[in-house]
Amino acid sequence: MAQDGTTAGTAEAADVRMLTVHHDDPRVQGLLDGLLEEYTERYGAEGAASELSRYPVSEFAAPHGRIVLAELDGEVVAGGALRPYAPGGGERPGTAEFKRIWTSARHRRRGLGRRVMTALEDAARALGYRDVILFTGPNQPEAVALYERIGYRWTDPATIADLPYPKAIPFVHVL
Repeated sequence: MAQDGTTAGTAEAADVRMLTVHHDDPRVQGLLDGLLEEYTERYGAEGAASELSRYPVSEFAAPHGRIVLAELDGEVVAGGALRPYAPGGGERPGTAEFKRIWTSARHRRRGLGRRVMTALEDAARALGYRDVILFTGPNQPEAVALYERIGYRWTDPATIADLPYPKAIPFVHVL
């Protein structure tokens, strides 16, 4: 990774810059705007507003959270965030939750979702998390397909509203 937070991409997405930013970075608004549009289309205005207000952007603040953005020609085209996972208000040390994972419909099928997931896993590992979990809705079949392609497995068939996908993130030892 370069000093400015960018990483080299594939030939298809060579001009995309991967950024790790703080929750109050103005570029985060591009991610939130994209999510609002996407969620409104899939779940209606009320469902979109409910989901986005459920986890305010401050949930992803340092030192325990991060936001990853994919930027192309100054426009945020994909991104995601992580926060500590605390089911039921309790604490589950070592587990991060991935949220706000999104790729612009205009830029899908270019490997950006996979790059965002890799960047989120790298950020979680750097923060000391050993496991991650994410939840996705049943109206997001593209997300389900991506998560399953990269090793996440749906673990609770009884859950219909939010589909849980946990995964251990092994540490990579560099010699």
